[in-house]
Amino acid sequence: MIKKIEDLLSEIERLTASTPEKVEAARIENLSKKGAISSLMDDFRTVPADQKREVGMRLNELKQKATEKIELLKKRFENSGAASSDIDLSRTAYPIPLGTRHPLSIVKEEICDIFKRLGFSIAEGPEVEDDWHVFSSLNFAEDHPARDMQDTFFIQNDPQIVLRTHTSSVQTRVMERRDPPIRIICPGRVYRNEAISYRAHCFFHQVEALYIDKEVSFADLKQALLFFAREMFGEETKIRLRPSYFPFTEPSAEMDISCNICGGKGCPFCKYTGWVEILGCGMVDPNVLDNCGIDSKLYSGYALGMGIERITNLKYQVKDLRLFSENDVRFLEQFQSAH
Repeated sequence: MIKKIEDLLSEIERLTASTPEKVEAARIENLSKKGAISSLMDDFRTVPADQKREVGMRLNELKQKATEKIELLKKRFENSGAASSDIDLSRTAYPIPLGTRHPLSIVKEEICDIFKRLGFSIAEGPEVEDDWHVFSSLNFAEDHPARDMQDTFFIQNDPQIVLRTHTSSVQTRVMERRDPPIRIICPGRVYRNEAISYRAHCFFHQVEALYIDKEVSFADLKQALLFFAREMFGEETKIRLRPSYFPFTEPSAEMDISCNICGGKGCPFCKYTGWVEILGCGMVDPNVLDNCGIDSKLYSGYALGMGIERITNLKYQVKDLRLFSENDVRFLEQFQSAH
């Protein structure tokens, strides 16, 4: 028995391996449950009692040296691999395509950056809202069509809990918590119960702006709009304001820009009018200020809001809104150089 142990120990001491696979084969041959050392352990039961102590010590020494030898061979291959090459052999051999930012994210950040240069800060709020912040505080009448199920998603049939239909709810929350002057932009996702088509979706994205201070006038609003339009669409861009109606602003207007495709000369995109509508705006209604705890006799302000999808369409001529939410890589890859 001792002779077998000494012969196996000599073999292990002379053991070499040229590849990691051969090291593993040597480990299995000697140290596995069916290996040579385990066989000797099984034969240990037949050793005479007066030899068991010496044989047992030799077996333990054999197993320890075999384990050390295998570990030493493994480390040699690990070290030689690290020293000989900086290549990560675990990586795939195929090129890994890099992702790109979503076109809506690109345009949203561009819009926010323009208003930041005007001194606006970003404000955010919950997408699941209550009736007060979405409608009542903003001067919506009880019978206003926007409260109807056709336009609004209600939570668990509770008419007081809704998915916000505009980010104006963020403005009301800020006005309730903060004293003027207030100068914020509110980007975010909004929801409306509409049929999904190439020109409409049940969710989309908005950026709204609010400025409240003493002696804020419509002239301030117009100057901010002109600055935004020229920064977003080019120095030659012209704007025009058309009277409109919104419950939370008075007076209210919709803003058009000269078509950035044809330069205002007329084309199919602008329906040969030379103008394209991009946003709604107006002076904050005094009732809204009073509802939010701001003295309308002392302060005034303006608000404006635009759909990010609409601005993205104007910049990149995307004709189908559904493309923005389908995650089609072929569509998204077109914007790799847009940032």
